[in-house]
Amino acid sequence: MDRTLLERLLEISPEEKRYQNGLAEIQKDLYTRSGSFEIDSALFLKQNRLITVRPHSRFIDFPQHGHNYIEIMYVYHGSVTHVIDHKELVMEQGDMILLNQHVQHSVRRAEYEDIGINFIALPEFFDIPLHMLHEYNVIAEFLAKIFKRNSPQAHYLLFQMRDHAAVRNLIENMVYSMLRSESNSDILNQYSMGLVFLYLLERMESLKENSSQDYKEIMVQSALKYIDQWYPTANLGKIAQDFHQSESSVSKIIKQKTGCTFQELLIRKRFQKAVAFLVETNLPIEEIVYKIGYENHSYFYRQFKERYGMSPKKYRVEHRGRESIRI
Repeated sequence: MDRTLLERLLEISPEEKRYQNGLAEIQKDLYTRSGSFEIDSALFLKQNRLITVRPHSRFIDFPQHGHNYIEIMYVYHGSVTHVIDHKELVMEQGDMILLNQHVQHSVRRAEYEDIGINFIALPEFFDIPLHMLHEYNVIAEFLAKIFKRNSPQAHYLLFQMRDHAAVRNLIENMVYSMLRSESNSDILNQYSMGLVFLYLLERMESLKENSSQDYKEIMVQSALKYIDQWYPTANLGKIAQDFHQSESSVSKIIKQKTGCTFQELLIRKRFQKAVAFLVETNLPIEEIVYKIGYENHSYFYRQFKERYGMSPKKYRVEHRGRESIRI
């Protein structure tokens, strides 16, 4: 930990001094110009900047509020407790929480050594970080949804990283660049934040809380979407690699949540597509077999007859033009 930065962050601001001296309510005029308590990024971001940083105000309970920007808090020292949907989320040193614009939350009183660093960022700031998360990655796609600008849903993620050294160093570099108001800090911080996200992807087991799903549900939903899009070549190893889990662990979770193994879900999807190709196209059956991911034609014909009680050719004849088909 950078002791010089810690000492600077421990300094008591004039606002915090007023709370220490007995001011019982947050000075809302420092955070918003509207009647509702929605914190306004325009009061903190300099012109043409996409991100800034601000230590969380201590010595007072911060009441429920919203914000018109993406908020990321990193606990640099001590602990900070957020309350979202009546649930207390206790963050320790090194933990990070990401909140989109639609989250309403409050923060319990933080004391002198409880240092939470708030990153205040516009959605555009995340264009480069999200681009860094590879062309197709089920975790990256989930993270991208947090920052959808047209989604009215509240989304947050809490990662309990427990003071991951590389993440801490990146955070320190970003804080320094913004405190010094370096001219090219936005672009440097975009790439730094991208690296932070890559470390989060490597430590998905540290994801402890989110707004709608637990970690196992995220994995299963990602697996289902992966099968839906990549059924010709999908394999369990890809999901296991993305989540940094063993194939046996992933297989067990999918079976537990869906009642089917990964292979059963994959076969079901392939035959759904085969049936659709049979009744909706004039593709030769041999080509359909190839398109859904099989090379062994005899296996396909045998499995098809077991499932549907007839050959693919007969199925095509009997079901052509029907509004509903068996899956």
